[in-house]
Amino acid sequence: WYRLQCYTSKPIPTHEEVQRMLVKMGDKKSSFVGSKQWIGAMEAQMLLDEYLGVSSKIMNVTSGQDLEDKGRELAQHFDTQGTPICIGGGVLAFTILGVEYNAESGGIKFLILDPHYTGGEDLATIQSQGKKNACSGIPS
Repeated sequence: WYRLQCYTSKPIPTHEEVQRMLVKMGDKKSSFVGSKQWIGAMEAQMLLDEYLGVSSKIMNVTSGQDLEDKGRELAQHFDTQGTPICIGGGVLAFTILGVEYNAESGGIKFLILDPHYTGGEDLATIQSQGKKNACSGIPS
């Protein structure tokens, strides 16, 4: 996304390069390189700052309701910045690519990239599996 939006021309690092960067930054031990350990939202934030010089903001949310309550703030982010929002913590782990926010009612809908989804491109399947995974409780 950052390359497509011309934020950078740097090459996309390999999985091993990402692991080595986290070790070099002191976030992980050397045994992390080559492992299948999870790289979460906090690590992604650190990597974006280190590799691309892109600062990001952490927003604490523990449920879909918490996320809905931040509707105005999220809409403002997409209006002014446009960058994807990585959500992590608790049972949540996904990326918000956009929002539709109704300022009058406070209603919000999310366009979500769920890294846990596996399956075909059938909308009914995608929506039902998303409800079972990390996006449960979040309107889409």
